[in-house]
Amino acid sequence: MATQEIYVRGANDTEARGPFTIEQLITLVEAGQVTAETYFYDSTTEQWILIGSSAAMKAQLWPEKKKMGFKQKDFKSVTQIPEDSAPPISVQDFLAAAEGKTDDTKDKSNKADSMMNAAVWGTRSAAIICLLSAVALILPGIDALTSMDFAKIMEKPFVLLGVVDALLGILLLLGVITLYPFVRFRAVLGLGFLGFLFLAQGQLTPIIAVAAGSVGLYFCTIFLSYVPLTVAALAGVVGMVMLATTSYS
Repeated sequence: MATQEIYVRGANDTEARGPFTIEQLITLVEAGQVTAETYFYDSTTEQWILIGSSAAMKAQLWPEKKKMGFKQKDFKSVTQIPEDSAPPISVQDFLAAAEGKTDDTKDKSNKADSMMNAAVWGTRSAAIICLLSAVALILPGIDALTSMDFAKIMEKPFVLLGVVDALLGILLLLGVITLYPFVRFRAVLGLGFLGFLFLAQGQLTPIIAVAAGSVGLYFCTIFLSYVPLTVAALAGVVGMVMLATTSYS
């Protein structure tokens, strides 16, 4: 983790800061810019996690200080600073460099901003795909759902899956990215289970629609680059619109 580039954000921040190394984060901790209540992006779980809840991060940012003893003869007086030494770097200068506000770090900052913005649009695209899927699955059984007739709902169980998709879409619009693992499971379920059912019924168009929608939904939670994200979002939206159209007809 020492050489890993880490992004952080506050609980109420809409944008992340970074990338930082562990050494830079330690400096930010000393400056009071990063606390145990700050979130960091864990690339392994692809989630934002409190620094205070990660034992590994706490151990590196707040290491236990060891007592060290020195003999008197080990101390040497330093009375002169070499004239060619570089001027000290202030905390403000370091923060500016770490946040990409200098010429040397501007490229990294632009890349990080681009990735974070793409992640935001990926979440929104996934939300739209989920809502369109909810419409496609609820439409055939809308009468049973509005009447709350459990027997009729059981005759068209896809309605329940549509309700789940609607909840996922709403939560994603609210920025709840911790649902990503469940959203990916939902995408795989749609591709496998629904695709198999439509295949068994010999319905080609719904199979294509489910495949495009599920694949698009899955990769909207993966890509952090605009071009592949746009392709995934378009595939997901078009697929779910096709599914809604065939369901309504």
